[in-house]
Amino acid sequence: MKKLGFGLMRLPMREGAQAGTVDLEQVMQMVDLFLERGFTYFDTAWMYCGFSSENAVKTVLTDRYPRDRFTLATKLHAGFVKSLEDRDRIFSEQLAKTGAGYFDYYLLHGVEASLLQKYEAFDCFHWLFEKKASGAVKHVGISFHDSAALLDEILTKYPQLEFVQLQLNYLDWESPWIQSRACYETAVRHGKQVIVMEPVKGGSLAKIPAEAERLFRARDPQMPVPGWALRFAASPDHVMVVLSGMSSLQQVRENTECLDTLAPLTAEERQLCFDAAKIINAQIAVPCTGCAYCTEGCPAKIPIPQYFSLYNEDMREQLETKGWTINFTNYRKLAAGGGKARDCIGCGACEAICPQHLPVRTYLKSVAKHYDRW
Repeated sequence: MKKLGFGLMRLPMREGAQAGTVDLEQVMQMVDLFLERGFTYFDTAWMYCGFSSENAVKTVLTDRYPRDRFTLATKLHAGFVKSLEDRDRIFSEQLAKTGAGYFDYYLLHGVEASLLQKYEAFDCFHWLFEKKASGAVKHVGISFHDSAALLDEILTKYPQLEFVQLQLNYLDWESPWIQSRACYETAVRHGKQVIVMEPVKGGSLAKIPAEAERLFRARDPQMPVPGWALRFAASPDHVMVVLSGMSSLQQVRENTECLDTLAPLTAEERQLCFDAAKIINAQIAVPCTGCAYCTEGCPAKIPIPQYFSLYNEDMREQLETKGWTINFTNYRKLAAGGGKARDCIGCGACEAICPQHLPVRTYLKSVAKHYDRW
């Protein structure tokens, strides 16, 4: 299997009268090109794209291609499990929504200390292993957002797990919060394959500071900037597939070209990535990946990831000399359809579900101070 996977998390959405729905026609073109170039792995989840990603899978993939032409992964999230019966109810609905018949890969979603207790309270690990034994699932694993120490505990307790999905990129490789390197090494020590999520960190490694971009251009003028992040993530020996949450046909074209004939990074090229990471980290105000898990339960309907994206752009713009950017207008447009940053009531629902463990409420105060003064 080629190492690029299609993450169905950031699909293009329609505008106008059908705003907020997946642009199925465009996604069909993206899927066709992806498969045409020999890539087969698709990754979705219960809540992606406002709970519509799994439905899109049926329209753009399973209704249009033989089942042996692709590999499909989806997930069970503890946040939607309130009883033992919920596990099978959700699983059955996922089979119906996707039309897949079975799942090649099935994961317990976003495992971390706070959710682990719930997964165990509802016996989800053994339930998962039973799904594999029944043939409804071919391979079982977890997506993980916590420390290497906790991952070691889980893999020791549940050796039946076959793989781990980890956030792995050159920006987070030595992060004390994400622990990309330490978690990867822990998975390897337990003999598990690794699926990479957030290789471009929600797009943060696609648009990087000019100084960092110059480092890459000097080495290879033809390689797109996101390609460096993809190659970094795909290079480790135990990485099975690298997921990219692609949202346009152009992204599919560029990413498949980059990983079509994978050349692992040399030691010198890996160091180049780490040099770029130092530059980037010095300029990122909010390390948000844009997953949008935080928005579903926000009582004030604040478009948190979009605000953080605007804020990050402005913090790189040296506002002491500019004073105003177009993002002040963009902020007002976003606020017209949802809450302003200052509307945060401090309930903490966003922080409870954030896989990056960000102090979202604190960052929203900074966003409000910046934008709500105009």
